[in-house]
Order: sequence, then structure tokens, then C-alpha cells
Amino acid sequence: MVTAEAGRAPALTPSARSVTLERLLPGYPAPRYWRRVPATGQHYLDLGAGDPVLFLHGNPSWSYAWRKLLHGLSPHARCLAPDLPGFGLSRHLRPACGVPDPYQAQLDHLDGLYRHLVEDGQAPQQGWTLVLHDWGGPLGIAWALRHPGIVARLVICNTMAFPWPAAYRLPFYLRWIRDHSILAGVVHLTNAFARTAVHAGVHHPLRAAERRAYLRPHARRADRRAITDAVRAIPRDTSDPVWRLLEPSSPGTGLSSLPMLIGWGMRDPVFTPVLLEEWIRRYPHAVIRRFPDAGHFVMEDASGELAGHIRDFLQGPP
Repeated sequence: MVTAEAGRAPALTPSARSVTLERLLPGYPAPRYWRRVPATGQHYLDLGAGDPVLFLHGNPSWSYAWRKLLHGLSPHARCLAPDLPGFGLSRHLRPACGVPDPYQAQLDHLDGLYRHLVEDGQAPQQGWTLVLHDWGGPLGIAWALRHPGIVARLVICNTMAFPWPAAYRLPFYLRWIRDHSILAGVVHLTNAFARTAVHAGVHHPLRAAERRAYLRPHARRADRRAITDAVRAIPRDTSDPVWRLLEPSSPGTGLSSLPMLIGWGMRDPVFTPVLLEEWIRRYPHAVIRRFPDAGHFVMEDASGELAGHIRDFLQGPP
């Protein structure tokens, strides 16, 4: 069995290992594409060659969510898909007490991943594309603002990176988990948030084996703390300090000049069309692709179309 601690299959013959992996993680890239950052133990996938494209997943998913896009785009670019610390096959963040600041911790790990890829992985220092989903959105945008000049393009998929618009209302179940420690404890104990997401997050149902693959790294209670912490860290209002991470450090270092593609699942119960309209208002130059029959996991429901749009976007002018 693949575990979050080991990050690999049991000792088997190559053919048996391949069959076992496909059964446990259907569609996931083979272990020859698996890597770890030596300094942190962060797990990531590395497929293809060319300009780097960094895929940042959200909560409660992991790099498994990108598998279809990775297969479609790796012939055209170097696709890098980390498991954020605490998710998937990466080592788990262990806060000393209370609710941590996961944003700063994740940004520090992104710094470590970038240094490793540039210094040891022969990746270029500039010309990166970020593909961002859910919680990966504010992390990726904050990281891009933290390091002006590295990111050349942005692909936005059902996420946010600005204070909630006045017309938006966070779903009640997320507010309840965020604001009530007892309920958060129950959700952590039962893994209810992740179990619900693999059903409610798609319009076209996943196969049972795919749902199990999403949940597998977080089967043990000790390995799902980051899921609950991420919900409890959802910003409440404009005074939340996380928004300061999403402000340009100085004039001229914002994102308005970067080419941007927005691929949006219109059936998302959390990242609703209200948030898409705010993206459009803030970045009127963005290329918009709406997917009427896609839910929160737009990379699942509209993988073929989305991969084609991203491929064309990557091959367009910078």
C-alpha cells in the first residue's frame, strides 16, 4: 500500500509494482517521475521538458488532482506538481500548538522547492507559469508577489486571491468548521471534509478507485491535520492579515501585466461565479474559459478542454 510516510509502494517486482500502483492510484504518474526536496522531504512530480509549469493544488486534494492535465501537458512543458506540506505524499507540518499560520509555512516550503529546482534540477530562474486551484491560488499569488520577475504566466482555476466580494457568502459548512473547534475536531476525526469533497466537488462522478486515491494519503488521523487547519485559516474579513500577503510589495510589482488564463467550473458550490466576476473585474485582460458542466475540480470534469486551452496559452506570446 502507498502511504503518506513512505511515499512509495512496497518492495515488489517492477511489473507487480506498476500493477499495484495503478490499482491504488489510477492514472497517477509512475514512480520514475516522483521526486523529493532533500531539505524538507516535500514530494513532487516532475514530467516533461521545457519551460516550467508549477501546479499548486488546494484543500483537501493533492497532486493526484492534476494527473489528467499532467499527461496532456507534459509533452509541451516541464510539469512540476508538488504535494503541499501536510498533503499527499509530503511530510506533514506539525505546529507546536493552536491553529498555525499555514500560509507563511507553505510559502517558505515553496521557496525551498524553487531553490531546489533551480540549483539542483536545472530549472530556469524565470519564465515560470503557475497553475492554481483552490487554496493553491492565494499561495501561488502571494509567492509570485514575493518574488517579482519569476512568474511569466498565470492559469487560474476556481480559486481566489483577494478579499471576498460583498456579494459573496462563504458556504455555511466551511464557516462552521472554521469557527467552531469542536466541529473541526469531529471533521478531523471522520475525514468528513475530504470524503464530501470527492463527491460534491465534481459534476461528473469520479470512479470509486479515484475517490479512494484522493483519500488514501489522509486515511490516518495523524495525516490529515493540514486539511482541517487549512479550513480554519480561511480569512474572515478584510482585516485578516492573509490579505497583506496578496498585496504588491511596491508599485509596479503586481500581476496586472502578466498574461492570465482563467478556466472556471461554473457548478462549483464554493468558488461560485461571483468570484469569477471579481477576477474579471480585477484582471480585464485575462482570457476566460467557462465550463458549464464542471464543478470545483474543473481539472477532473473538463480535463481535455482545459488542457487544450492551457497548451495554447503556453504557446502564445508572453
